[in-house]
Amino acid sequence: MTTKEIRPWQSKLLMRIVHGYFALARGMTMGVRAACFDSSGRIFLVRHSYIPGWHMPGGGLERNETAEEALIKELREEGNLRIIGKPQLFHVYFNASASRRDHVVFYRAEVEQTAPRKPDREIVECGFFALDGLPDGTTEATRRRLRELSGEEPAAHFW
Repeated sequence: MTTKEIRPWQSKLLMRIVHGYFALARGMTMGVRAACFDSSGRIFLVRHSYIPGWHMPGGGLERNETAEEALIKELREEGNLRIIGKPQLFHVYFNASASRRDHVVFYRAEVEQTAPRKPDREIVECGFFALDGLPDGTTEATRRRLRELSGEEPAAHFW
Protein backbone atom coordinates (compact mmCIF):
# COMPACT_ATOMS: atom_id res chain seq x y z
CA MET A 1 0.00 0.00 0.00
CA THR A 2 1.41 3.42 -0.92
CA THR A 3 1.06 6.54 1.20
CA LYS A 4 -1.55 7.78 -1.28
CA GLU A 5 -3.80 4.84 -0.31
CA ILE A 6 -4.09 5.45 3.43
CA ARG A 7 -7.60 4.64 4.57
CA PRO A 8 -9.57 6.87 6.98
CA TRP A 9 -9.19 4.44 9.91
CA GLN A 10 -5.43 4.29 9.31
CA SER A 11 -5.26 8.07 9.23
CA LYS A 12 -7.13 8.29 12.54
CA LEU A 13 -4.88 5.64 14.10
CA LEU A 14 -1.75 7.45 12.91
CA MET A 15 -3.01 10.76 14.31
CA ARG A 16 -3.79 9.11 17.68
CA ILE A 17 -0.29 7.65 17.83
CA VAL A 18 1.32 10.98 16.96
CA HIS A 19 -0.79 12.85 19.51
CA GLY A 20 -0.10 10.14 22.09
CA TYR A 21 3.61 10.72 21.64
CA PHE A 22 3.17 14.49 21.97
CA ALA A 23 1.02 14.01 25.09
CA LEU A 24 4.01 12.33 26.72
CA ALA A 25 6.59 14.71 25.28
CA ARG A 26 4.66 17.96 25.77
CA GLY A 27 1.93 19.21 28.07
CA MET A 28 0.16 21.03 25.28
CA THR A 29 0.54 21.01 21.51
CA MET A 30 0.39 24.06 19.32
CA GLY A 31 0.40 24.44 15.59
CA VAL A 32 0.25 27.16 12.99
CA ARG A 33 -1.75 27.48 9.79
CA ALA A 34 -2.15 30.30 7.35
CA ALA A 35 -4.50 31.48 4.69
CA CYS A 36 -1.85 32.24 2.05
CA PHE A 37 -2.86 34.53 -0.80
CA ASP A 38 -0.92 35.31 -3.94
CA SER A 39 -0.94 38.66 -5.77
CA SER A 40 -4.04 37.55 -7.72
CA GLY A 41 -6.02 36.88 -4.53
CA ARG A 42 -5.90 33.08 -4.90
CA ILE A 43 -5.46 30.88 -1.85
CA PHE A 44 -2.80 28.20 -1.52
CA LEU A 45 -4.01 24.77 -0.38
CA VAL A 46 -2.30 21.44 0.20
CA ARG A 47 -3.47 17.84 0.11
CA HIS A 48 -1.55 15.55 2.49
CA SER A 49 -0.89 11.84 2.06
CA TYR A 50 -1.97 11.01 5.61
CA ILE A 51 -5.26 12.89 6.05
CA PRO A 52 -8.10 13.46 3.58
CA GLY A 53 -9.04 16.80 2.09
CA TRP A 54 -7.49 20.09 1.03
CA HIS A 55 -6.08 22.22 3.85
CA MET A 56 -4.27 25.48 4.41
CA PRO A 57 -0.55 24.86 4.97
CA GLY A 58 0.87 24.63 8.46
CA GLY A 59 2.31 22.39 11.11
CA GLY A 60 3.40 22.02 14.69
CA LEU A 61 5.67 24.22 16.76
CA GLU A 62 8.91 22.71 17.95
CA ARG A 63 10.70 23.50 21.19
CA ASN A 64 12.39 26.91 21.20
CA GLU A 65 10.49 28.00 18.08
CA THR A 66 8.15 30.97 17.87
CA ALA A 67 4.83 30.69 16.08
CA GLU A 68 6.07 33.00 13.33
CA GLU A 69 9.27 30.98 12.88
CA ALA A 70 7.20 27.80 12.62
CA LEU A 71 4.91 29.47 10.09
CA ILE A 72 7.81 30.58 7.89
CA LYS A 73 9.31 27.07 8.04
CA GLU A 74 6.04 25.26 7.30
CA LEU A 75 5.11 27.48 4.36
CA ARG A 76 8.55 26.96 2.86
CA GLU A 77 8.39 23.17 3.38
CA GLU A 78 4.80 22.63 2.25
CA GLY A 79 4.66 25.00 -0.68
CA ASN A 80 7.97 26.74 -1.40
CA LEU A 81 6.19 29.86 -0.19
CA ARG A 82 7.83 33.08 0.95
CA ILE A 83 5.84 35.53 3.04
CA ILE A 84 5.68 39.06 1.65
CA GLY A 85 5.63 41.61 4.45
CA LYS A 86 4.44 40.49 7.87
CA PRO A 87 1.86 37.73 8.43
CA GLN A 88 -1.27 38.94 10.23
CA LEU A 89 -2.34 36.99 13.30
CA PHE A 90 -6.05 36.32 12.88
CA HIS A 91 -7.09 34.07 15.77
CA VAL A 92 -6.06 31.23 18.09
CA TYR A 93 -8.34 28.17 18.01
CA PHE A 94 -8.77 25.18 20.28
CA ASN A 95 -8.45 22.09 18.07
CA ALA A 96 -10.46 19.51 20.01
CA SER A 97 -10.66 17.24 16.96
CA ALA A 98 -6.90 16.63 17.22
CA SER A 99 -6.68 16.28 21.00
CA ARG A 100 -7.91 17.87 24.21
CA ARG A 101 -4.79 20.03 24.42
CA ASP A 102 -4.13 21.24 20.88
CA HIS A 103 -4.29 24.86 19.71
CA VAL A 104 -3.88 26.38 16.25
CA VAL A 105 -2.44 29.86 15.74
CA PHE A 106 -4.02 31.09 12.51
CA TYR A 107 -2.53 33.76 10.25
CA ARG A 108 -3.35 35.52 7.02
CA ALA A 109 -0.33 36.04 4.76
CA GLU A 110 0.52 37.40 1.35
CA VAL A 111 2.94 35.01 -0.31
CA GLU A 112 4.88 34.23 -3.43
CA GLN A 113 5.94 30.78 -4.54
CA THR A 114 9.68 30.60 -5.13
CA ALA A 115 9.47 27.37 -7.17
CA PRO A 116 6.80 24.77 -7.96
CA ARG A 117 6.35 22.25 -5.13
CA LYS A 118 6.81 18.68 -6.31
CA PRO A 119 4.71 15.93 -4.68
CA ASP A 120 6.37 13.80 -2.02
CA ARG A 121 5.41 11.44 0.81
CA GLU A 122 3.80 14.23 2.83
CA ILE A 123 2.27 16.62 0.27
CA VAL A 124 0.69 14.84 -2.69
CA GLU A 125 -0.82 17.96 -4.29
CA CYS A 126 -0.80 21.70 -3.74
CA GLY A 127 -1.65 24.85 -5.57
CA PHE A 128 -3.33 28.23 -5.71
CA PHE A 129 -7.12 28.36 -6.16
CA ALA A 130 -9.66 31.10 -6.74
CA LEU A 131 -11.92 31.52 -3.72
CA ASP A 132 -14.94 30.71 -5.87
CA GLY A 133 -13.21 27.64 -7.33
CA LEU A 134 -11.93 25.66 -4.36
CA PRO A 135 -11.11 22.02 -5.17
CA ASP A 136 -13.49 19.20 -4.30
CA GLY A 137 -12.59 17.87 -0.90
CA THR A 138 -11.69 21.23 0.63
CA THR A 139 -12.29 20.66 4.33
CA GLU A 140 -15.14 22.33 6.16
CA ALA A 141 -12.64 23.83 8.62
CA THR A 142 -10.82 25.48 5.69
CA ARG A 143 -14.09 26.83 4.32
CA ARG A 144 -15.09 28.17 7.78
CA ARG A 145 -11.77 29.97 8.20
CA LEU A 146 -12.23 31.63 4.80
CA ARG A 147 -15.75 32.77 5.76
CA GLU A 148 -14.34 34.16 9.02
CA LEU A 149 -11.55 36.00 7.20
CA SER A 150 -14.06 37.57 4.81
CA GLY A 151 -16.30 38.69 7.68
CA GLU A 152 -19.19 36.42 6.65
CA GLU A 153 -18.99 34.67 10.04
CA PRO A 154 -17.55 35.65 13.42
CA ALA A 155 -14.34 33.84 14.39
CA ALA A 156 -15.12 30.62 16.25
CA HIS A 157 -13.14 29.41 19.24
CA PHE A 158 -12.86 25.83 17.97
CA TRP A 159 -10.98 24.82 14.84
